[in-house]
Amino acid sequence: MMRVVAPLRGAAIAVALLCASLGAQAALFEDDEARRAILDLRQRVEAMRQQSEQRQNEENAQLRRSLLELQTQIEQMRGDLQRMTGQNEQLTRAVTEMQQRQGEIDDRLKKSEPSKVSVDGREFSADPREKADFEAALGIFRGGQFAQAQTAFAEFVKRYPQSGYNASALFWLGNAQYATRNYNEAIANFRSMLSLAPDHAKAPEAVLSIANCQIELKDTRAARRTLEDLTKAYPQSEAAQAGRERLSRLR
Repeated sequence: MMRVVAPLRGAAIAVALLCASLGAQAALFEDDEARRAILDLRQRVEAMRQQSEQRQNEENAQLRRSLLELQTQIEQMRGDLQRMTGQNEQLTRAVTEMQQRQGEIDDRLKKSEPSKVSVDGREFSADPREKADFEAALGIFRGGQFAQAQTAFAEFVKRYPQSGYNASALFWLGNAQYATRNYNEAIANFRSMLSLAPDHAKAPEAVLSIANCQIELKDTRAARRTLEDLTKAYPQSEAAQAGRERLSRLR
């Protein structure tokens, strides 16, 4: 009986060892599968991470390009705005300069436009320069510079042959010549004045001045005739009254 039990025990031990070996092999097989599964999972996770990182980099690159394009557009718009602002400023300056020039031109035109003047009871149009030249010559005469006044009035009559001032200019020219003892020239200019404007306010004085020149020239007969003409042509004038007194002394 004891001999039968011993082989059975050995067989049981052998079976147990075989099962243990098979179990160990099964465990080893399960560990390899798990490791492969883990490695595969890691690889897939790494691939997904890399893909995600690549997509993120691409998106970031696209975003940077978009931001760069936007910045470029902003700079272009800023440059356009600055140019437009500069152009507007230039345009504003140009308009201001044109307005100033227009104002200057208007002023010059106004200064050069004829205006109404009244001299010795006669009204007419005269250019500003013409008026200034006449008044300058008259100022020279009133300053007692008769030789210079003679030149100024002679030049005035020559420069403005159609001037409304001419009758008065000839009158003062004759007086300047009388003051410088150019009696014959004075007579000629007084007569030109009377021929040009016989109704001039200073016509009686011009006739009296002719008589005075004739007296200075010792031409008493001509002076008497001139004084008689004065009293007949302008009987109510102060010059006629002075002419009557002078005529009485000539007799």
